[in-house]
Amino acid sequence: MTAGFDIAVVGAGIAGASLAAELAAQGAQSVVLIEAEDQPGYHTTGRSAAFWEECYGGPDVVPLTLASGPWLRDNGFLSPRGALYIGREDDAPALDAFMERFEGSGVHIERLDREGLTAHLSGLRPGWVGAVWEPACADIDVSALHQHYLATARKSGVRLVTRAQIVGAERTEAGWILTDAHNERFSARVVANAAGAWADTFAALVGARPKGIQPLRRTVAQLRTDPAPPATLPLVLDIAGRFYFKPESGRLWLSPHDEEPSPPCDAAPEALAVAEAIARFETVVDWRVAAVERKWAGLRSFAPDRLPVYGYDPAVEGLFWFAGQGGFGIQTAPAAARLAAQLLLDLPRDAMTAELDAGLYDPARF
Repeated sequence: MTAGFDIAVVGAGIAGASLAAELAAQGAQSVVLIEAEDQPGYHTTGRSAAFWEECYGGPDVVPLTLASGPWLRDNGFLSPRGALYIGREDDAPALDAFMERFEGSGVHIERLDREGLTAHLSGLRPGWVGAVWEPACADIDVSALHQHYLATARKSGVRLVTRAQIVGAERTEAGWILTDAHNERFSARVVANAAGAWADTFAALVGARPKGIQPLRRTVAQLRTDPAPPATLPLVLDIAGRFYFKPESGRLWLSPHDEEPSPPCDAAPEALAVAEAIARFETVVDWRVAAVERKWAGLRSFAPDRLPVYGYDPAVEGLFWFAGQGGFGIQTAPAAARLAAQLLLDLPRDAMTAELDAGLYDPARF
């Protein structure tokens, strides 16, 4: 049996859910959202320690982040946090370079000395002498945001199909016929590749050239510490990229900031990564790690230039890319999904997307 749609979105994490909701809102006639797992968001979206952080992803991602911020804030998905990029004495050039890199980008950051740093972070060990302070950083309620997009899509007529791993694809005169592992078929004029870590795998399945989108494993552990982290503790990141930590419901979420290349899979944390994270954390503050309460890992997928991939494939008709969003896909979801829907449907920009340069993210750049 073949079900017919105008657009098939493959992948129901934050990328696919937000794109499907925007497509329906902007007038797409019929949209199906196809997910291989039992539930949407099982992989990266459901394992994110997400925060809205203006500098995350670099200057060419900043426009997507800043365009998304007001929508996330106005709709109640952000909680104030603040962020500190901290450094030792020999990291001073890196802190200065960070300030210079984002000059004129629209982000709000300031340079702190040790006195300014200790005002935000108690128990700081000797040797940490400076920081970049980003006051606008905020926690994101990832689950609520994802569910919002799924609910919006459903109310707009999008059909969600789970347990539907696509194993076959055929290009016809009218568009595409996708076949899942249960031999269910879906026909669509356009297929949107929002498959996350599986984006290149899916591209190869439909006959497109992969873009070099590489999944990278990121590990997070939840720690019980003495003292417990204050609820007002900012997100703390090493300017050298060796750790970050933040408070969560009286506990500490800690990552070694690892980026281990991985095949697309159900990622699992490695004990060594957790041990390295704790060892690095203990060089920062004099808090005692009382217990590792849980640990997990997710995959963050990057194109070779670490920018997202949005737009029609230059060689395969009817294939649209919405992938390669690394760890910033959640914080940029509102603007990214709206921009992508406008590109897919050939619609004019609106106030949220008017200043975005879609050429930075075009699949043809590869």
